[in-house]
Amino acid sequence: MRGYFAVGAEEMSKPMNFGAMLRTAHAFGASFAFMVRPFWRLREAYRADTSHSAAHIPLFEFADARALALPKGCRLIGVELLDEAIDLPRFQHPLAAAYVFGREKGSLSADMLARCDRVVKIPTRFSLNVSVAAALVMYDRMLALGGFGERALGAEIAAGMTAAGALPRAYR
Repeated sequence: MRGYFAVGAEEMSKPMNFGAMLRTAHAFGASFAFMVRPFWRLREAYRADTSHSAAHIPLFEFADARALALPKGCRLIGVELLDEAIDLPRFQHPLAAAYVFGREKGSLSADMLARCDRVVKIPTRFSLNVSVAAALVMYDRMLALGGFGERALGAEIAAGMTAAGALPRAYR
């Protein structure tokens, strides 16, 4: 995948969710992770992190949104279910990005939203578990910047269409 990315969370209250987010970030090749004012001790999050990401990904902790420091040129992307946010499938991921997710029973703080270069949303009917949302954003980034070609199945279906426009038997 081109570029680099990080994931982080602001005021997360459930350490197991952050642990699952770290494990997924490690699997997708995140360069670093961060926490902003968590409500628990880090060792609690590691119970859900069976990949032991702490040995592979630097983790930074910040007191609040104003203290958050990112590498030069790294864009802060908020992930929040807001009407004015950009739908994730339409979003052009920056090469250098840090994605920040809000707490489970709330949203990103006004200070954090003010820091964000862009805010995206996963177009769902209601909010998702934060670790699931993080996985979807990382997967979307991989699809967008991973250098994958057109999906083979789509080409196979198009080539196998009959004159009547029906799908080949294998795809029914």
